[in-house]
Amino acid sequence: MRRRDSISIFGSAVAWPLAARAQQADAMPRVGALFGTAENDPEGRNRIDAFRQGLEKLGWTPGKNLRIEARWAGGDLERLKAQAAELVHLKPDVLLAGATTSLVALQQATRDIPIVFAQVTDPVGAGFVASLARPGGNITGFTQHEFAIGVKWLELLKELAPRVKRVAVIHQVDNPASAGYLATIAPAAPAFGVELTVTGVRNTADIERAIDAIAGMSDSGIIVLPGPLPRRDRIIALAEQHRLPVVYPFRYWVVSGGLASYGIDNVELYRLAASYVDRILKGEKPSDLPVQHATKFQLVINLKTAKALGLDPPIALLARTDEVIE
Repeated sequence: MRRRDSISIFGSAVAWPLAARAQQADAMPRVGALFGTAENDPEGRNRIDAFRQGLEKLGWTPGKNLRIEARWAGGDLERLKAQAAELVHLKPDVLLAGATTSLVALQQATRDIPIVFAQVTDPVGAGFVASLARPGGNITGFTQHEFAIGVKWLELLKELAPRVKRVAVIHQVDNPASAGYLATIAPAAPAFGVELTVTGVRNTADIERAIDAIAGMSDSGIIVLPGPLPRRDRIIALAEQHRLPVVYPFRYWVVSGGLASYGIDNVELYRLAASYVDRILKGEKPSDLPVQHATKFQLVINLKTAKALGLDPPIALLARTDEVIE
């Protein structure tokens, strides 16, 4: 097992016989966690740290009375599937799915081990659960937002860059949630006076071609949909290079230099997911734990990036912004 693919959290070294330490480690409850981001991605670290903090508040200390096995796909969906199978083979007590693509991979790998998801859109429509109130099966968790938020992203883009007439929507082509966002954005485009194009990507080369194409047309902008896209830094750099206004789904894009975002506090969902992992470890069934919605939303604007793009965000927009990065 390669170290970069796994985090195995053990207790501090003490003077116990090796066999005794191994026996205690094997007796600990085990949680498997699957993430679409890279292990060294700051956002990925924030997510697992929040999950771990949530567990610790509930009395679970990794290395003392709990073992966590984490896998990181780095935006590679084939690797994600392989890691899901690897985690299931370890027979953990509970699995944590970080976002939709991770949940898809884990659902395909097991119908028996309890799965808690932390960041999924429309779990009923996607077939993950039977209903929000009574999930049934082995899956439950916390949703991020409804697909209708896509219209808010389009509205935000037009407020920031009123001259935009062409909007490219970039999404991870294998993310099943993309269709739901597109189904709300496309019908709204005429009301905002924009022509919409949709580009599915899988890798950095696809992203570069997509951004170069939209940059070749005047009065253009971009909406990036949620999903495990590789090279966040490259997307932000290309947008700046081509002077393209881009709206993103989460705050961490803007912290990294993106223009603006509107979305839920996704890191908080991983703290909340810990509460369901705790309840399952104590004997409750995922089928009896209702799916819960995110309640905290954030509008974030990077003024430095706006100025570099020659944009002057309206005072009314800034007044309702939750965080302005300067």
